Formats: sequence, C-alpha cells, structure tokens
Amino acid sequence: MKFTIQAVDSLCLARAGQFETDHGVVETPIFMPVGTIGTVKTLSPHDLKENGAQIILCNTYHLYLKPGLEILKAAGGIHKFNSWKGPVLTDSGGFQIYSLNELRRLNNEGVEFKSHWDGSTHFLTPEKVVDIQRIIGSDIMMVLDQCIANPSDRITVEEALQRTIEWAKRSRNYFTQTYPLYGFRQFQFGIIQGGIYPDLRRRSIEELLEIDFEGLAIGGLAVGEEADIRNEITQICTEILPVEKPRYLMGVGTPVDIIEAVERGVDMFDCVIPTRNARNGTVFTMHGKVVIRNAQYKKDLRPIDETCSCYACSNFSRAYIRHLFNVNEVLGLRLATIHNIHFYLKLMSQIREAILKDKFIQWKKDFLSNFNNSI
Repeated sequence: MKFTIQAVDSLCLARAGQFETDHGVVETPIFMPVGTIGTVKTLSPHDLKENGAQIILCNTYHLYLKPGLEILKAAGGIHKFNSWKGPVLTDSGGFQIYSLNELRRLNNEGVEFKSHWDGSTHFLTPEKVVDIQRIIGSDIMMVLDQCIANPSDRITVEEALQRTIEWAKRSRNYFTQTYPLYGFRQFQFGIIQGGIYPDLRRRSIEELLEIDFEGLAIGGLAVGEEADIRNEITQICTEILPVEKPRYLMGVGTPVDIIEAVERGVDMFDCVIPTRNARNGTVFTMHGKVVIRNAQYKKDLRPIDETCSCYACSNFSRAYIRHLFNVNEVLGLRLATIHNIHFYLKLMSQIREAILKDKFIQWKKDFLSNFNNSI
C-alpha cells in the first residue's frame, strides 16, 4: 500500500497524509462510517458520498452469516453487492469474540460461534477469516484477533496477546499464499493488543513489525478503560510505530476522543457513535450534543446546527425532526444520521486542514472551547 505523509504538526504527532487503493485514494486523518452488515444504517452510497465519506467499514463475521458467502461471491464482492464504489475495510470478527462472549468458545486454533440469528454453530480460524474477506472483496482486511475487556488481569492479557500474535502470523502466511478474486488489490492490517500494560503493547508492536503488514491497528481500547488511560496507551503505541505505515485506532469514538488520538498520531478511525446516537435521537453540533427528542425543541424552528450545510440542516428544523421521532417516522432516523455522518466527516476535514496549515493545536483549543462533550 502506498501511504504518503503530507504534513506533521510541529507541536505534536498529528499528521495528514493519504493512502491509495484500487477503489480510490483516502485522505487522512479519516473517519470510516460503520456499515456492519454492508450498509450504513438508513443511508445510501449516494448519501455517504454526498457527505464526504471516502471509505466505509463492514464486518466479516456479520456478512459471513448474512447474506452469506455464496451470494457475495455471485455478486462479485461487496462493492457490487451494495453499490459503494469507494474503498471498504472489513473488521475480522475479533470484536465479536469480546462482545458475543456468551455465544462463543475459544481455543488456539480459532473461535466457535453460535449465530445470533439462528443459533447455528460456526468455527472461524485465522485462515478462514482471510478466505471470507477474499470473497467479500474488501480493500483492507483485518486479521483475526482476541479482544478482551479493560481492565483485565495481566495473565489474561498475556494469553490473549500471544494468541493474537500467533493468529497474526498464520493470517499473514495464508494471505501471501492466496489471491484476490475480483481483479483489484487487497491489503492486510495487523492488530496491536496488550490491554493497558505498556510493556505488553510494546511487545505486541515488536512482534507484529516482524510480520510486515501494510498497516497496523491499535485494538483492545474503548472497551472499558478511562479516556486518559486510552490516550496514554495510544501515545505509547504511536511513538514506536513506523511512520511510513497507516495507524488505525479501532472503535474510537466521540469527537473529543478522535481529536485526542489525532494529536497522538493516529490516521484512521471508526465508531458506531454517530449512527447509533442518531437513531436514538441525539445529534452533534459545534456546541455539543443535542437530544432532539426533548420537549425544549418542540417549537424550535432553527436547523440542528446553523453552521452545517448538510441536507438535514439545509431543509428541516429541529421541531420537524423532533416531530418525526415522536411519531416514529423513519425519516427522522435518516435525517439525524445524515447530519451526524456529515458532522463527523466535516470534523475530519477541518482537522486535516489544520494539520496541513500547522495549526492543529490552536484549532483543537478553539474547537474544545465551543464543544461541550457532556451536553
């Protein structure tokens, strides 16, 4: 993967760059909207493109269950199946090892799942996950890893770390022995584990660097630890990661979380916060979160955010969108999601511009002085 760094802020590790895939160039720092089952909920590919999306995330485990590999292969891969023409990154199912704890059994060979759809049993190995992602046809595939909660005791973390390293070696070996199915390149990222133990994080990075992936992700964060610990572990990782490879912080997060991670040198992000919050009636503005369902917006004829140019803000009022939520009209979920995705991607654009101008720290100060993360 060709990754180019275009600027690094003189006061911190924040950096702007770009990486190239056969489905397009992605400018970083970047937020990837989450389309777990092949769709970003309520949005079409046109909506995503119109609001600045460059790359989306889908999930290997979920697509494997539905629609299933036979349909995806017949369609020619995820890009043709869902009509998203840009790059796609697929998570490997490692987070499901964490989140579906009651539905799985784990050993060194792989992980056995019971489908949350019908209870059927499936066994995923590092090699099978590569095969699945070949059929999905994602541009970037993540290796199978073991994600555990924070904090966990050191013995548990070491066991998960060692298993993740062994799975990473198997994943990379099998990746190099197999080939893309649809005529475009695929890349593979390794995942750093180690919980909240700095020495284990360093060990994870050292061993992953010997495997030589196209990029590296910081996994095992945003799973129970405090924000200051997450920031500390992120910085420990970015200070020793190679500068020439993209860095991806998995599952993070709020606007403030993202800004803090960018300052520490992270390039890529994903999180369900903007879409899930939207469906629950919470939208983001430059002054913080607005719970649009609340009675105080019943007669508020202003847009969600007067500084925003998205379709929702350009055409509808807070009062109308609140009305849609309160009568259970699906358009309300869609308009709130359009706005939140637009907000996140505009935020990333502003961050990137500030880095290119070597003004990131001042931009961060100005943004945080207006944005109330607790509203």
